[in-house]
Amino acid sequence: EVQAVESGGGLVQAGGSLRLSCAASGVSFDDYAVAWFRQAPGREREGVSCISTHNEDPYYADFAKGRFTTSTDAVKKMVYLQMTSLKDSDSAVYKCAATSGSGRDCYAGQWDAWGQGTQVTVSS
Repeated sequence: EVQAVESGGGLVQAGGSLRLSCAASGVSFDDYAVAWFRQAPGREREGVSCISTHNEDPYYADFAKGRFTTSTDAVKKMVYLQMTSLKDSDSAVYKCAATSGSGRDCYAGQWDAWGQGTQVTVSS
């Protein structure tokens, strides 16, 4: 069973950095996709980044390019989202979603598990 649990959110000043972690248990790192999403109050959920065995390069939303980096540690079964140069507009609940064992890539849009979310608050 695939499970995803986020950690690492918190309060950070604008311009600062934060690293989110997604513990992706039940995931085979030979066949997986793990994505980060976020949702701010009153706004729709939006994709942030995604990394997959089946995609050559990670996906980043335009607002994340150049500031956010996603990476994996297959031994620890962890996926990370390193966020830098944070802005007020990055404040949101961040969730990771994972799929494994079905050949799905980042663009399939189908996930076996979602985390509960971690709050990121950027203060100016």
